[in-house]
Amino acid sequence: MDAFFASVEQRDHPELRGKPIAVGGGGPRGVVAAASYEARQFGVRSAMSGAKARQLCPQLIFVRHNFEQYKAVSQQIRALFAEYTDLVEPLSLDEAYLDVTNPKMGPPSATLIARELRQRIFEATQLTASAGVSYCKFLAKMASDLNKPNGMAVIMPHEAEVFLEKLPIEKFHGIGKSTAAKMHRMGIHNGYDLKQHSLLELARRFGKAGRFYHDIVRGIDERPVRNQGVRKSISTEHTFATDLDTTADMMERLTAIAEALQQRIEHADNPGRTLTLKVKYADFHTVTRSKTLGHDIATAPEMLQWAAPLLADTEALTRKVRLLGLGVSNLRREHEQQLQTYFGPGEQLTLDF
Repeated sequence: MDAFFASVEQRDHPELRGKPIAVGGGGPRGVVAAASYEARQFGVRSAMSGAKARQLCPQLIFVRHNFEQYKAVSQQIRALFAEYTDLVEPLSLDEAYLDVTNPKMGPPSATLIARELRQRIFEATQLTASAGVSYCKFLAKMASDLNKPNGMAVIMPHEAEVFLEKLPIEKFHGIGKSTAAKMHRMGIHNGYDLKQHSLLELARRFGKAGRFYHDIVRGIDERPVRNQGVRKSISTEHTFATDLDTTADMMERLTAIAEALQQRIEHADNPGRTLTLKVKYADFHTVTRSKTLGHDIATAPEMLQWAAPLLADTEALTRKVRLLGLGVSNLRREHEQQLQTYFGPGEQLTLDF
């Protein structure tokens, strides 16, 4: 997401739009959690002290954080991700890797899925997102920063070598200021320079990180996208022996499916805020429809209340249906881990906002 915390504040408070704002504290011990793009033009960055930020931008407007709102928006976005793939690895509330090698829906193209997701995110949240597409996590991350804000970049396999050789070493994700300075002293200023050093030499100079540097400059990154073992959804579905062709029959079957789903939710003690309806037609074409609420969904009656309009939003009234399913995502335990993933245990309490 583009300047996520600050963009949410500007969306929710129109008087802040177009102005340099910082989410965080401007006091002696305050810290900038996020800066709008208007503030970034003055050099204001996240993790900067509030006092330093004021020096750089005297007209800077400090806004108190609203983490509950940021979390709610993040959950909306995560629900969209879950429609395309279960392989979602969150890096923070506003960033994630998605493996769409075998998407659950949408076009069989990472580029088209990224374009579609960015549009859907904007329609759902009125916020812009940037995307990077490539064959490995490192290059996807690098691509995501190329056309910010509100942009997208694709690095194809045959483009990786030239891209990495020209890239300034301080732009490599995972190489910080101190490491970049050390590399500069070694005569390493870009990817091409880094490639001239052997694995043995890099390991001797940088320890275990040396292998990482050796591999990434060659476009080698075997790290899989991991969903961190957090359950993303709870669902149940049923394939019928005879295709259904009336709304009454479909709602009757959905009643049984919703009751079974309620039992699973109660057993897991983990309700969610997004309800998803899955419909597979007789020709095996599958569609999903989702609704995100501001509270947990845990009971069959409430699921059916929202399943009816979701079903009406499909072609089920004019096409035969062979499978129906219901699921909940944006699970309560996932919400709790998202905050811990972003801030660390108790870390959010150390910032003076």
